[in-house]
Formats: sequence, C-alpha cells, structure tokens
Amino acid sequence: MRTYVVSVLILLFPLMGAYAGEADVIAVEGMKLGDSTYKFDVTVSHNDEGWNHYVNKWDVVDSDGTVFGTRTLYHPHVDEQPFTRSLSGVKIPKGISRVTVRAHDSVHEYGGKVVTIVLPR
Repeated sequence: MRTYVVSVLILLFPLMGAYAGEADVIAVEGMKLGDSTYKFDVTVSHNDEGWNHYVNKWDVVDSDGTVFGTRTLYHPHVDEQPFTRSLSGVKIPKGISRVTVRAHDSVHEYGGKVVTIVLPR
C-alpha cells in the first residue's frame, strides 16, 4: 500500500503547479494619448500561488500576433486578485483599429481568456 501511495504522489507531483490555471484578461480600457500612442489599463485574474506560478506579463497584440507593448509583472499577486496594471506609450500603427490583450503566466505561458477592444480614435 505504501508503494502505491508514493507512486501516485510521484505521478501527480508535476501537476501540482498547474492548479492555479491559466491567466485570464477580464477587462481592458484603452485611451488615446497622442498620435498613434495609447495607454492601456488591464485587469487580470489568476490564482497566483507564489513565485513558482504567477502572472508575469501581459501583451497588447494585433490579429497577426504582432506585439505592440508588454507590461512585465515582477512579482506574484497572491492576495490581490483580480488586479489592474497600466502601460503607457504603446505605439499602434495607423490602420490598426482593434487590439487584443493576452496574459502570460510562468507555468502555462499563454492560453487563458483574452480581450479584444476597438481602439479609441
């Protein structure tokens, strides 16, 4: 019986860091600051578990995946969920009318919910 329990624990150990799930973007507000320059306020939800599994960035991208801006997050937000952070000075080329914000966590990388917005003109 003891061998069985140890075997199950060994098999499950790699999955233990996956409990927090993927990082989800739940709200985005875009503001035009100047000619082709924007500020984004982004709210992300994720069950950060500490330094081994937390949201470590979010990106502003177009439909082709071109990254216009990245907000790096340097620490877990275990006791602050969901949380909102801003990124200013994001240059978006003329002709782009909408962008998507995606979040990245240290275990799953990308894959959670994204939000697409129409840029204010």
